[in-house]
Amino acid sequence: MNLAGKIESILFWRAEPVAIKQLASLLEENEEAIKASIDELESALKERGVMLIRKENEVAIVTAPESSVLIEKLSKEELSRDIGRAGLETLSTILYYGPISRRDIDFIRGVNSAFIVRNLLIRGLVERAEDSKDQRVFLYKPTFDVLMFLGVSKVEDLPDYQKIREEFNAFIANKEKVEEKEGEGIN
Repeated sequence: MNLAGKIESILFWRAEPVAIKQLASLLEENEEAIKASIDELESALKERGVMLIRKENEVAIVTAPESSVLIEKLSKEELSRDIGRAGLETLSTILYYGPISRRDIDFIRGVNSAFIVRNLLIRGLVERAEDSKDQRVFLYKPTFDVLMFLGVSKVEDLPDYQKIREEFNAFIANKEKVEEKEGEGIN
């Protein structure tokens, strides 16, 4: 697979903007090669249902403007349905452990949560914020609207908040220990 194809795969999988520098690191290529491949990918996506967008030093794959009527119709249908079990599970994770990265949401749930997080974003139940520790990562947190809907003034007022938060912290601490041991085994 060529470099443009690899970039397309990463952007599709991440379902959010990715920094050119991060792509270079992930693909072990220099930034100039990444930029050239992004140009190639952008050309390849012309006349397709998706397109590449750029903002500062980040790129993302999004639906093409020509698809807007179709996507708007599908979004309305999607928003009229319940968020389902996966949506509730993801929203609960964000409520009780947010702000949290999508990678950590995926780890906690054991599955890719990109579609569910996007759905929650579209519904205005969660919002995205930059991670002050790592500008390449977005953190997800509940919106004021979801807190109002739940009838709480702050997340700490959620039922069993402290107990569940402690369980999450223990889970994450265990995850870090496992990763540390796996890292030691590699060396």
